[in-house]
Amino acid sequence: MTHRSRNATAIILARGGSKGLPGKNHALVAGQPCVQWTIDAAKQAHTIAQIVVSSDDPEVLEISNQNGCTSIERPADLAHDTATIDDAARHAYQQIGSPDTPIVILYANVPVRPDTLIDDAVNLLVESRAHSVQSYARVGKHHPWWTVKLTDENNVLPWEGDTLYHNCFRRQDLPPAHIPDGGVIALTPDALMLRTNAPSGPHQFLGTDRRGIETQEGDVIDIDSRIDLLVADAILSEKAASHISQP
Repeated sequence: MTHRSRNATAIILARGGSKGLPGKNHALVAGQPCVQWTIDAAKQAHTIAQIVVSSDDPEVLEISNQNGCTSIERPADLAHDTATIDDAARHAYQQIGSPDTPIVILYANVPVRPDTLIDDAVNLLVESRAHSVQSYARVGKHHPWWTVKLTDENNVLPWEGDTLYHNCFRRQDLPPAHIPDGGVIALTPDALMLRTNAPSGPHQFLGTDRRGIETQEGDVIDIDSRIDLLVADAILSEKAASHISQP
């Protein structure tokens, strides 16, 4: 796919607090702070003109400054556990003058994403004239057809319908299902600013015309736990070693 001109604005969200893994956005992953991987991905994208980092974490803001990004100090009311990502993104967007360009929301705790994912999302957003484009990973063994209810008496019941597991017992026979993987969200200013007449709710900022890009297993690692951190570290360390070993 041909890359569009470099005019999109990347907003990297990096809240300081985390119950699962405190300080995860500046934790070392394969030798560098987690947020650095997302900054590097935004720098390498052909469609990104400006990189903004929104955070209440002084260490993250210092890393942002060292990389020449626009640093936005996030206020306390947008940095607690129940604050929404779109509120934080809107705050950052308004702080930089609300440019009329595609917006790319990136999470600082996602150090692993495909090299072309950001550009692919922005290009699809522009070419389709959709309100938003989000990356989705195919569900594997945690497929909704294999979800059950456990009663207080430990009885196993179907999550929905009357047939346990939808009578499907092989993974390869499951119908395709996808979940958001956190790799990228590209959207228009109208969507971010809730000007698309989308129904109110937590996903209103994605608009009414929503598109998706499929990623493969392991393409995106969203760090929410110590295990995620170890997996990301292993993947990135292996990738770095393979680059060094190439002639």
